[in-house]
Amino acid sequence: MYRKMNRKKLVIVSILWIGSLVGVQAQTQTWSLDDCIDYAISKNVDVVKAQLSNRDSELDVEQSKANQLPSFSGSASTNYSWSKEVYTESDNFGDRSRSNTTNFSVNASMTLFNGFKLKNQVEQSKLDLQSSQYYSEAVKESLELNILNAYLQVLYAQETLNNSLEQIAATQEELNLAEERMNVGVISKSDYLQIKSELSTERLTAANAQSTLSIAKLDLMQLMELPVTTDFSVESPDLTVLLANQEIPNAADVYAQSLGIRPQIKQVETELESVKLNEQIAKASLMPSLSLNSGLSTGWSDNITGFDYSEQLKNQFTPTVGLSLSIPIFQNKQGTISVKKAKIATTEAEVDQMNTKNELRKNVEQACLDVMTAQTQYEASMEQYESATESYDVASEKYTEGLVNSVDFLTVKTTMITSESDFTQAKYNLVFSSKILDFYKGLPIHLTN
Repeated sequence: MYRKMNRKKLVIVSILWIGSLVGVQAQTQTWSLDDCIDYAISKNVDVVKAQLSNRDSELDVEQSKANQLPSFSGSASTNYSWSKEVYTESDNFGDRSRSNTTNFSVNASMTLFNGFKLKNQVEQSKLDLQSSQYYSEAVKESLELNILNAYLQVLYAQETLNNSLEQIAATQEELNLAEERMNVGVISKSDYLQIKSELSTERLTAANAQSTLSIAKLDLMQLMELPVTTDFSVESPDLTVLLANQEIPNAADVYAQSLGIRPQIKQVETELESVKLNEQIAKASLMPSLSLNSGLSTGWSDNITGFDYSEQLKNQFTPTVGLSLSIPIFQNKQGTISVKKAKIATTEAEVDQMNTKNELRKNVEQACLDVMTAQTQYEASMEQYESATESYDVASEKYTEGLVNSVDFLTVKTTMITSESDFTQAKYNLVFSSKILDFYKGLPIHLTN
């Protein structure tokens, strides 16, 4: 629940604190957990990059489908050449003359069969797109969990500060009472100084709590990619219903449920299917390929006399059509090596899938244990806090009536403050643990039921 303060954060926290001391206030939005998550998703660089990757995968699907269509190309060329005519009778060359030829052509080709390589590439690109989309979901979910943790840190720090301020107010009244008693000689100055020392200690505790709250807000704002502001505040939802609706989780049931919904699992499953297609694509290089080719060409040359430009183009149209069959005979083992490597990649993908499932199982088991542990600690700390509060109320009444000295009263109060702190921490540990378990169940991350 706690983080170390580095130099950069210390400077920013100091600015935040100074702003609060001089009374800097503004009417700004109070952020709910949903607001924080939505804003973070819209600004997070990893989320944006994942979305761009999705778009790139969509273009790959489009391209793989287009590869199955016929391809067309056209060309035009004009050539000039200079040559000398050879006169064999006199063994001489004539004068150099220039000739000009112009050619036009249109060509088309289409793969009829290549071992289903194109078909498999289309299916593979679709699987890669699904994998990219699952990855994008996983990035968002990871960000949501980080925001949840940071948000609860702020709530915990805020409640700790509020408790400290309440204790200061109570101790100030006790100090006033002690001063009156000291003035009339009911208690000694030593007893009075005991209460005064306690007030100083509580003020230091409150100052530390204020610093912790500023750090927690800083962490949340930076995680959201929100510029740091001194008037940032979050909503404090009622957690009573959430804390009351706790069940003993069954790790096997949660794991079975999580297997069907977690994007990480779906991602490795689609990646495995995509890698398997690499085997079929590699095997296609060992099979014959059949292509259909066609073309249309015409041309003009100034060496041809008796026909003008348009007549030559019209009469020299030459259509062509043909089939091309390519049979691999020896490829320096490139095809067979590619197939073997594809099989190794498939095995690696299967291992990755197993490892991802194992990691999910371990995380679910840990989450279930964390919930049960947090529940036990919450119930125990609540009972301890209630008992300590009752003892404090009795001691406070006796102290007011002068039946308990300052030392004994402060001992009871310290016990109550400690138990209150333990209870507050246990409460937010239980909230976070239960939300992590809800995450693996596929439930939305909310702080209200």
